Amino acid sequence: MAVPRNRTSNARKNSRRSHHAKKAKATSVCTNCGVSKLPHTICDACGAYNNKIVISKAVAE
Repeated sequence: MAVPRNRTSNARKNSRRSHHAKKAKATSVCTNCGVSKLPHTICDACGAYNNKIVISKAVAE
């Protein structure tokens, strides 16, 4: 079995992991109500997807 000859330094280890940081999720705007939502999902506020009402939401009055 192969064994490393020298210990990997912290700088080399951390620079290899430099692209592992978390990225913010992309958001889009609902064309029906204007609320920000995740792309390719049903809007939580109005229940619309692709300019069509998919889930009817009870409107609070």
